[in-house]
Amino acid sequence: MKKRFLAIALATLLIVALVGCGGRKRQPIQLTLPTEDAVAILAAAGIKLPDAATAPGAGTTLEYFYYYDDFHNYSENEVLQTGYWTFQQMYNGNVEWHETTWETLNTDLANLLLSNDAPDFTRAWESAFPQSFIKKLYQPVDDYIDYDDPLWEGMKYFSETFFSLGGHNYMFLTDVQNNSCMLYNRRVFEDYGFEDPAELYYANEWTWDVLMDMAQDFGDPDEGRYAFNGWHTDTSFMSSTGTYLVMLDPESGKFYANADDPRLERAANFLEEVEKNDLAYPHWNDWSLNYGSEGGGMKQGVTLFAMGPSYILDEMVSREQEEEIYGDMSDVMVVPVPRDPDGDGVYYVDSVPKGYCLIREAPHPEGVALLSACERFKIIDPTVIRVDEQQKRDKLGWGEEMLTMWHEMYEIAASHNTIVQYTDLGNVITYLNNMTGFNLNGVAGSWAERKEANIDSLEYSVEDLNNQIAEAGIAAATE
Repeated sequence: MKKRFLAIALATLLIVALVGCGGRKRQPIQLTLPTEDAVAILAAAGIKLPDAATAPGAGTTLEYFYYYDDFHNYSENEVLQTGYWTFQQMYNGNVEWHETTWETLNTDLANLLLSNDAPDFTRAWESAFPQSFIKKLYQPVDDYIDYDDPLWEGMKYFSETFFSLGGHNYMFLTDVQNNSCMLYNRRVFEDYGFEDPAELYYANEWTWDVLMDMAQDFGDPDEGRYAFNGWHTDTSFMSSTGTYLVMLDPESGKFYANADDPRLERAANFLEEVEKNDLAYPHWNDWSLNYGSEGGGMKQGVTLFAMGPSYILDEMVSREQEEEIYGDMSDVMVVPVPRDPDGDGVYYVDSVPKGYCLIREAPHPEGVALLSACERFKIIDPTVIRVDEQQKRDKLGWGEEMLTMWHEMYEIAASHNTIVQYTDLGNVITYLNNMTGFNLNGVAGSWAERKEANIDSLEYSVEDLNNQIAEAGIAAATE
């Protein structure tokens, strides 16, 4: 499992090996990060952390339950998560990792709860909502967080719109991450005489139609050239409509099927053209262009766009790794997914949460809240942001245009122009895949044919999901 690189290190790092780790094979390495103090800057905006002497949850050791550990670093190439560093240094807190596996996470957690041995928290994923709350693996966080507080208000819309039921917030959301981006190599675009997508975006001319013209001119499966290479091709374009097949109504606390929305039909028609013309690399049938990441073949000039979540770049921990897939970083650029030319003129993305779920019967809920506050504080800390940018320049070779567009895409994700594709809605997922799995799962047929074949089952499954939510008592009518 690749660990995401958190680029926050400064020039001077004091490295001290920790001992007494209970016989674990992996030994964490403690990094001391001497950053300049940004407390006064944030305090001027009313953003403050709790007083160290009186903060609830200070001095606690939390048990983190997950299948990988992003709090401790096991080599000098991995940098300590900054919120955790603040939790340690300012509040004398600690985090211990309770290791599980991706396949057995829910089962292992259920067994721990049955034995009255609950860990404290796990990572927030869209896949946890709502099924893991229906199963009572996690609990609401309202008693421990105030999304109206200046520290948290930037996350209020995201929480209340996508991860709340019956007026209750179900996650500590510390940040939002763009889950759809398009990487490209400008050298390839120059070779084919294509306009630069970033320039088209800034001119508000970056649309599906413009992209389709490029894709058809470039793509030729007989020559091994594909316009799109990435697992997120279909979902990225469906999300760029600003809606999705199954949505949550935050007012009623109910999910609803949205298959009759004309925006989705237009996106499906676009993807049908992609499929008919073999413009997307067929991952299920051929792995030769993968190279371990979305966008394989871009360096060789046989892939036009890497389609994937924004963390595909975060996972590259060196310039050499980036350039092995995408080519010389001085030529590489990123751009949002284009907009629907017949839509409302707005660019949309699907996003995923960053933060934590509070496990039911967690022994230290105040400690989890305090750790989350520390992480949120560091996410908006201007010093950390500035150092992160410098690391991307120095270590990863990003240029100023790349950084500017990266921030632009983050602002789209953090605004109201975002949606969440829930990845665990029970039986609903089967029918979502049948209707949106263009070029991925081999489902044939036009949008009309797919809808006719699946709509009754989709609507029944959504109704069943709402019944499960009601029976679990995690949502109440708000009217």
